[in-house]
Amino acid sequence: MIQSDYDPEIVAEHTAELAEKGLTFMGVDVFDPANFWMLLLRFTFNLFICWVIIQFFYYRKSRRKDYYFTFMLFSVTIFLLLFLLQSIPMQIGFALGLFAIFGMIRYRTETVQIREMTYLFVIIGISVVNGLAMEVPIVSVVVANFLFILITWILESNQFLKHTSTKIVLYEKISLIKPEKYEEMIGDLKERTGLNITKVEVGHIDFLRDVAFLKVYYKGDSDEINTIDNVTRFS
Repeated sequence: MIQSDYDPEIVAEHTAELAEKGLTFMGVDVFDPANFWMLLLRFTFNLFICWVIIQFFYYRKSRRKDYYFTFMLFSVTIFLLLFLLQSIPMQIGFALGLFAIFGMIRYRTETVQIREMTYLFVIIGISVVNGLAMEVPIVSVVVANFLFILITWILESNQFLKHTSTKIVLYEKISLIKPEKYEEMIGDLKERTGLNITKVEVGHIDFLRDVAFLKVYYKGDSDEINTIDNVTRFS
């Protein structure tokens, strides 16, 4: 009679140990269920928060699809970069410097306006928080994200901050830029532009061509932002 060395308890113990370690390839885990689901949940949550801010606050006024594209990809890239590198020891200065470099970028094609730079900083900040805050309680992370949405809504709402549109006008009636003819100049601008003008500032004056640059403040019919209003002079 052949005696078998098979011991069910030993086999069960080794099986449980292998299952706990998981499948590895060259010393790297092939699949970690806990990390995988954490990645999907945090990625979806981060993408949702950034989408809400971009869609309902930024895009509602600017209608700039190019920045919509940029902000969303910045969010995805920064989150995945920090989430996947969180196991690598790094100083907090590196994490802050990582998105500060991107936040200070000035694109060569055009000057990035302050509003766009602010939203870029907010989107990167949200992605950094969601990508690195692994030891922070989930409730705190969720509250922090919704605070981003709340503060952005408050600042973008006309009920708290009255929005006043501006427009740069090259004005040829230079005789009306005198302080004593201020009301007459506003009346002329209202008639010619059809805008509900509330204030006018006189800028660069060219006496050779008898023209002046005026910054006109007016109440618009909508909250949409016209980026071409930032043009101040001809090339």
